[in-house]
Amino acid sequence: PICYIEPAFVAGPTAQGLALRSVPLPADRIEVSVFDFPDLTGQYNERENVQSLSRAVTQGGSAMLIKALQDAGNRRWFTVLDRAGLQDLLRERQIITEMRRQYRGEDTVNPNALAPLRHSGIILQGGIIGYDFNTETGGFGARYLGIGAFTQWNMDTITVNLRAVSTESGEVLASVTTQKSIVSTSVQGNVFRYVALDELLEGEAGVTANEPKLVATQQAIEKAVLGLIVDGCRPGSGRSRTAARRRDRKSVV
Repeated sequence: PICYIEPAFVAGPTAQGLALRSVPLPADRIEVSVFDFPDLTGQYNERENVQSLSRAVTQGGSAMLIKALQDAGNRRWFTVLDRAGLQDLLRERQIITEMRRQYRGEDTVNPNALAPLRHSGIILQGGIIGYDFNTETGGFGARYLGIGAFTQWNMDTITVNLRAVSTESGEVLASVTTQKSIVSTSVQGNVFRYVALDELLEGEAGVTANEPKLVATQQAIEKAVLGLIVDGCRPGSGRSRTAARRRDRKSVV
C-alpha cells in the first residue's frame, strides 16, 4: 500500500490569533504571571462500549495561554512570567548558588551573576471549565432507485474561563468566559442496484472531517485573552482602579 507521511511544520496563527495580534497597543506593557491553566472538566473521551482513560481535552492549557498572551499586540501588551515550571527554575537557581559557593566561596551570590526573580502585580487564573459532547446533532439523506447519499454532523462545545487577580489585594480585576463549538461532519454515498438480470452494482464512498480539539481550545483561550483586554480597558474596571491606587501611592511618596 502507498503511505504518504506529511512532514512536520510550524503551526501558523488561527483566525482568532490574528485578531489578537491586531489589537490596539497599550500605553505600557503589563507584567502577568501564569502558574497553571488546568483542565477542570473531568471529561474523558467517549467511546461506545469501551471505557477510555484518555482525556477529552488537552492538558497543555498553560502553554497555549502563554502563547496567546505573547501574541497580544505582537508582544506589546504583556510581559509574561512563566510560573508553570517554577520548581524547575528554583532548582536551577539553587544549583547556581551552590556551585558558586563551593568553587568561588560566595556566601552571598553576586546579583550580577544571578539577579532576583521578577514578580508581577497580576496573576492569570482559570482553566478549561467545560466540555459538552453532542450539544447538537443532525443529518439528512435521500435514496432513489438504489442510489443514495447522506450526511451527518455533531457539535461539541468547549468552555474556558480566564481571570486577572491582583497579587496586592487578591481582588478579581476582570473575568471572562468564552465558548467554542467543535464540529464533526460525515458525508457518504452508496449505490446498490441491478444493472442486469444477474449483475449487481454495489459501491460506497465517504469522507469524515473532525475539527481538531486542540485548535478549538487554542481559539477559546485566545478569545478569552482578547475579552480580558477589552474588559480591563473599560472605565471603572479592576485594572483601572488598581492603576489609580498605584498613582495615589506614588503621589504620597
